[in-house]
Amino acid sequence: MIQSIKKLAVMLLLVVAYTSCNQGPTLQTYYVDNQIKPGFLSVDAPIGLLNIEEVKLTKEQEEAYKSIDKLNILAYRIDNNNKAEYELELENIKTILKNPKYEELMRGGNSVDGRFKVMFIGEVDNVDELILFGNSDDKGFIVARVLGDDMNAGKIMSLQSVLKDMDFENANLKSIADFIK
Repeated sequence: MIQSIKKLAVMLLLVVAYTSCNQGPTLQTYYVDNQIKPGFLSVDAPIGLLNIEEVKLTKEQEEAYKSIDKLNILAYRIDNNNKAEYELELENIKTILKNPKYEELMRGGNSVDGRFKVMFIGEVDNVDELILFGNSDDKGFIVARVLGDDMNAGKIMSLQSVLKDMDFENANLKSIADFIK
């Protein structure tokens, strides 16, 4: 009887290990695997790093801001020496984002200035992770994971106007703005 229980437990562990390993790459694993590689810039930052507290927020924007805990940002800058690597890394990101668990919220841009996508995991009114992905064939790409509790996609998108008016030259994320320039 004890042998049967042990065998069942081992089989259950193998099934769990197999199914959890077989879910394919995620942004989190991509981030961890590449954060210290040459050509990449990574930033793990609490949301307070943006200094949004200094900006007057609407009630909806304040709720959205308070629901965000941190940002994981990974950027790759293209130059004359790494075009092949850039194409490979860009394709890796695009492949990950094709997973059906990443639902597209919006997209925009053009072929000259670059393109962007906003995606999420979870439900629109209860987002587990918000993903901002942008790329430009002459600058590189950036992918940001916005993590928090009880995030609402609509409310978070209301922060767009605040971010648009921010002075990134004086903000704590200047290194990312400089990296992408």
